[in-house]
Order: sequence, then structure tokens, then C-alpha cells
Amino acid sequence: MTKHSAHLLMDRAYEGGDSIRLLAESSGLTPVVPPKKNRTDPWDYDRQAYKGRNVVERVFNRMKHHRKAATRYDRLDETFLANLQLILIAIYLKKHSQKPN
Repeated sequence: MTKHSAHLLMDRAYEGGDSIRLLAESSGLTPVVPPKKNRTDPWDYDRQAYKGRNVVERVFNRMKHHRKAATRYDRLDETFLANLQLILIAIYLKKHSQKPN
């Protein structure tokens, strides 16, 4: 496998077709998806990078708690992006302002 500049973290649900992985590779991305257990010809994948997928999922889950991110009422893409950035800042500040026990 050749080295690419960025990883594409995918869920096992996207493992079924080789076409998705080949499309990612042709776009210059390294697909990171574990093969299903019953695959006759499994492939290697970056296990450390795959662990980072759950971090991304948790951030999206936290963002959905904010109505502005869950329902898109903004007319302009720039306004929507600005609101997402404010939500991410609020999540970051909430996480890092908690006192350690």
C-alpha cells in the first residue's frame, strides 16, 4: 500500500465493496476500515488511526446537542460554518474548564 497524505476513517459498514476503498485511494486518501471477520482475503489497516474514529463520532454527537447544528436554519453557508465553529469552541471550553478531581 502506498503512503497517502490523509486518512479516510470509515465504519465497517463501508467495508462491503472494494470499490469504495479503491475510490478513496484514487482520490489520494488512505482508507482506514477493518475487514469483516469472515473476509477470505483480509487487508491490513492502521489500527491506531481507526481508534481515532470514535473521537470524531463523539464530537459530532456533542454538536447535535446544540439546536443550531442539529437543524440547519441558516441561509448562508458561511453563517452555518460560523455557528459550527462557535459550538466547537463552546464544547472545547466546557471540556477544558472542568476542575480536575
